[in-house]
This record gives sequence, C-alpha cells and structure tokens, in this order.
Amino acid sequence: MSTLDPLMERNFLEYASYVIVDRAIPDVRDGCKPVQRRILQTLFETDDGKFHKVANIIGETMKLHPHGDASIGDALVVLANKEYFIEKQGNFGNIITGHAAAAARYIECRLTELARETLFNKELTEFRDSYDGRKKEPVFLPVKLPVLLLLGVEGIAVGMATKILPHNFTELLQAQIDILNYKPAQVFPDFPTGGIVDVSEYDDGRGKVKVRARIEAEGDKRVIIREVPFSTTTESVIASIENAAQKGKLKVGTINDYTTDHVEIEINLPRGVHSDELIPQLYAYTDCEVSISSNIVAIRDGHPAELGVSETLRYLTDRLRDQICAELELQQRKLFDKQHWLTLEQIFIEERVYKRIEEAKTEARVVMEIYEGMKPFEKRFVRPMVDEDVERLLELRIRRISRYDIGRNRRQLDEVLASLKDVQRKLKALTQTTIAYLQGLIDKYGAQYPRMSRIEVFESVDRRTVARQNIRVGYDEETGFFGSEVKNSHYVITMSEYDRVLFVSKDGSYRIVGPAEKMLIPGKVLYWDAFDIENGAVFTVVYRNKDRVAFAKKVHIHKFIKDREYELIKDKAGSLDYLLPGDVDDVLRLTFVPSKRQRINEIEVNLGDIEMVGPQARGARLSAKSVVRMKRLRDTKPEPKPDPDPDPDPKPDPTAAPKPSSPTSPPATDDKANSGKKGGGPASGGVQTSLF
Repeated sequence: MSTLDPLMERNFLEYASYVIVDRAIPDVRDGCKPVQRRILQTLFETDDGKFHKVANIIGETMKLHPHGDASIGDALVVLANKEYFIEKQGNFGNIITGHAAAAARYIECRLTELARETLFNKELTEFRDSYDGRKKEPVFLPVKLPVLLLLGVEGIAVGMATKILPHNFTELLQAQIDILNYKPAQVFPDFPTGGIVDVSEYDDGRGKVKVRARIEAEGDKRVIIREVPFSTTTESVIASIENAAQKGKLKVGTINDYTTDHVEIEINLPRGVHSDELIPQLYAYTDCEVSISSNIVAIRDGHPAELGVSETLRYLTDRLRDQICAELELQQRKLFDKQHWLTLEQIFIEERVYKRIEEAKTEARVVMEIYEGMKPFEKRFVRPMVDEDVERLLELRIRRISRYDIGRNRRQLDEVLASLKDVQRKLKALTQTTIAYLQGLIDKYGAQYPRMSRIEVFESVDRRTVARQNIRVGYDEETGFFGSEVKNSHYVITMSEYDRVLFVSKDGSYRIVGPAEKMLIPGKVLYWDAFDIENGAVFTVVYRNKDRVAFAKKVHIHKFIKDREYELIKDKAGSLDYLLPGDVDDVLRLTFVPSKRQRINEIEVNLGDIEMVGPQARGARLSAKSVVRMKRLRDTKPEPKPDPDPDPDPKPDPTAAPKPSSPTSPPATDDKANSGKKGGGPASGGVQTSLF
C-alpha cells in the first residue's frame, strides 16, 4: 500500500462528507441547503420592510458562505421564483420560457410576510461560527412549515443525489392537521408550471410521476398548448416538436409562440393531419409528456437518510408541535419575568422601600437595605428576588417614581395574568393549539397558493398505435437485402418505426427485425411479412430432419429479441416442408421411401391433432420411416393412391416448381407447389405457406 493511500482515503471521505452535509443535500428540519439558509438569514438580518438590491444581499451572504458569489445569486433567483419566502422586484427570469434573470445589480428582493411569520425566531435559533469565525450563522432555521416538501429541491452529492418534488401549500398544511387528528394523510406534487399530473406511480415519494402539457384543440386544424410540464420550458417543448417532425414521427405546419405570463404555443396543421391525430403524437414523441422521478434524500440527525413523503410529513409535524411548544414556553417565561418585575416595582414604590436607601453610605449597604425592605413582601413575589432585580430597581429614575401610576401598573399586571392564563391553556392543549395555528395559516395565505397542476390518471400513449406509417420497406430475394433503400423488390409494405417484420428461412431459422435502411437477411427466405407484436403469430410447421423423418408442431411465436436468430428446427438439422399460418385442420399425406417388403407406402395425418409446443421444441414425429414426399389435402376424404415414384432420389426438383401465385390467388396444394412470401415472392420447392 502506498504511503499516500491513507491520506487520500481520509481526504476523500472528508470531502464527500462536506459535499453531502454542507452543500448539496437539504436538512430535513428546515428544508434548506446551506446556501439557501444563509440567504434567508441574511435577508432576515437586513430586513427593514424595503427592497434590497440583490447584489447587496449576495455580498452580505458572502460573509457566511465560503464559496463564490455566482452560487449565491443562482440560489437566490431559484428561491425567489418559488414565490413563498422572497418577494421579487425586477426581472428574475421566467421558469416558463427558460429566460435567465437580469444582473444582480438590477433586481431587488425582500422577505415575504409568510417568511417573517414562519421561518425565524432569533431566541430559539441555534447558532454556530461562520467559516471564518467572524460571524454567527444558524445551524438550522426554526421553521414552522414543511419547507422540504413545499419548495422541492434537487442536489447531487458524492455517491448520492436527491430530487424532491414541490407540493401544494394548503394541501401540506391540511395533511399535517389530519396527522394531528390521527387521520390518514396523503399529498401529491403540485408544479408551478401547471400541467396534468398522473400520480399513480408516485409511491409516497419513492416512485415517479408523469406530467403532461395541457393541450387544447381549436377546431380540426389548430392545436394550442396552454401549460407545459414541470422541468421543461416553452423553448424545449417547441424544440422537441420540431425534432420529432424532422424525424417524421409527426407532421405540423407552423409553430407560433405567443407566450407572455401564460403559455400559448399555437400549432397549425398541414393537409391530411387532424387535431385528434396530432395530440396523442405530441404526448408520445415530444416533451409534452415527461416522466419525473422522486428520490427524497435529506440530512436527518447529521446523516443522509432516504425518506418517504408520509414519513417526512409526520416528522415535520412532530417538529412543528415541539416548535410551538418551545415558543409558548418562551412566551410564558417572558410573561413570568414581566409579572415578577411589575410586582417588584409596585412593592418598591407603593411601600416606599426606596426611602431606605437614603441613609445608606456604601453600595453594599444600599443593596442590603433593598433586600431588607422587600423581605416582608416575599409572599407577593412571583419568584425569589436576585441581584439583577436589585440592579434594575436601582436604575429607576426619580421621575418614574414620582409619576408612578398605580392603576396603570395594576392594569398591566391584569393583562400579563390574562396572557399567562391563555399561554398555559394552549400548552395544556398543545395538539389543538398546533391545529389552530395551521388552520390560521391556511385561512391567511391559502388563497395565494392554489393548486396549479391537475391530478388525473391517464393511460400512456402507445407509440406503436399513434406512429405514422411512413416507412416503405421491401425485400430483394436475389441479393437477400431488406430495408427502405432496397429498390428491386416485388413486394413492398408500409410500416412505422415500431412495427416488426418476421423472416423465416428454408433451414428453419427465423428472425424478427425492425425497419432499416438496408440489412442482409442470411439464408433463403421462404416467408416474410409484418409481425403482430401484441398477439404474435401461430404457425403449423412440418419439416424433415437429416434422416428425412417427418415432424410436425404448432408454435406460437410471440417472445423475441429484435434481430436475434431463432430456430424452428434444432441445430438447423433438416429443412422445412410446410409453414402454414394459423391453426390449420388439414390432412397431410406422407409417402415413404420405397423399400423391399414394405407394405404401407403412405399414410394420412390430421394436422388438427398436433399439439401446441414452443418454437424450439422438436414437435410430434409423424412416422418412423423416411418420407419421400408430402401432399396437403384440403379435406379429410381419402384420395386415390398415386403411382409409386420411380425416381429414387427423394429430393424435390426445384425446376419443376410452377410460377409463383398472385397475392390474391389461393395457395397451391401440391407438395412441389411454390410457397413464396406474402405478396407472391419467388418459391422454394416443397414448402407451403399461405398467400394472404
């Protein structure tokens, strides 16, 4: 091991921990990354109700942030565009169009009322030294909102990443109320760009959502996009439409972008294209539909943790209850202190205790006289008197003593006692107090943050069903090439990029291919045609092995890997005689190779009795003897036995094959009839296929 290995390992772990905890991953308690927390704290410290130039805020935040100003400016713009905690003035960019914000010296911002009310409490904030030790920064903000789920956040650290989707303000708070009432609670993402969202695979924040643009058809030849999916912009959506059109996946006429504060992308359609045809294609081939994954990773107890939405919401609800309890207890302590002081002041002045210090010659004697003078009234104290109380009594001015208003003091005491009683009542019913607080936020701010995304369950558009049939492919039997660039083909089919074609060769091999410009199909092709991907294809296969023993099977070809070669005859040890599409019920006459003392020269087999097996299975053996020829009978009636074949060579003569049938003619029945491909391609001796 190198002497540098321990050093590199230690330094890498320190770097990884720093990136995870102090840069990229938010804290579950306040939902903020460090840079966001520093920005909000700086805005709070400089808040005077007026707008501040963003450049100044960046400069002040630099005192807490050990990195460059660019990261602060970018984070501030993103935070402001979420419109919950930062009120903006000027050009902060546009999340709809993707336009960038103006320079920091030209734009201004300040805290919103919601931020002032829910994010800060200096007395309950835990502080630590900043990176250079000159200032203090909060460890986390004492927030009273589920900020982590409200804002949403993305971050990439070392070995992990987080992607938390934004949720609706009112729905989050209502879910917290339900949790406090021991009711089931469930929330779903809500995106600022609107759109239609399918949350059926959200899986409590551990899955994904599908988001669609809101598209309206205005007549038969015009389509308007009103909202774009989250994570896209109008520019990216238009670019995806143009790209799909260039690839021939859809046809559009003109695209006009009239977007201002609201999305409006107009698409005019060319001749032959209609709105109801284009809209599914837009969802299938463009950014009008996107899938967004959710992965909630946050810092909890100083370590990154993978969480679900429900778990996070329960955790934040418990923290909210604790936070409100801490604030009430702080308020109670302040009220006790105020009651204590008002009582001491009342006794000190009304009972003329201050007269006792007139004869005191030293400071110690003065303090002693006050303690002695106040001692008879200890029963009226809220708590025992301490030196700080004595110092405060000594600071009372003569004017305050001479103009002391007994009635005003008693009214203040009554108000303090009433407030104390109210605080104590809230502490005893802490859960109801928390619910009331949440309901108050909903009543005050809920109308400002309506749900933007509409939740629907929609079926994914099958690209195969909406694909344009615009690719013309053919097969040249002389060269063996297949594709859209093959010119010498007698039969051409039109297909889409998602369609497939089945090729079956003489040696029993088959492959399923997609459209291509030009590709070589090995072997002598006996059959080729469009392949039904959903239902597959059923064939009745009859073949002879290398010993000319006949076998038959029915197969269902449906599972496949594109362009991979499969075998209907194991190890290609034989050749096909019949490839009959469908589940046929015909009779097949087998003629055996002549031999001495052979009594039975032929038999008839009903193909309807053959069982369905896998494509690679051997199938049922039709006879134990070698077969010289086969003949397919259209009915089950016996036919006269033919004369014995004088030719000892059992191989079929390809020169005896008649010309191929036309696409509309019925298939031949003779064992030497041409089979050909669909559409009437050249024949291969001895193989029978149907002509569709």
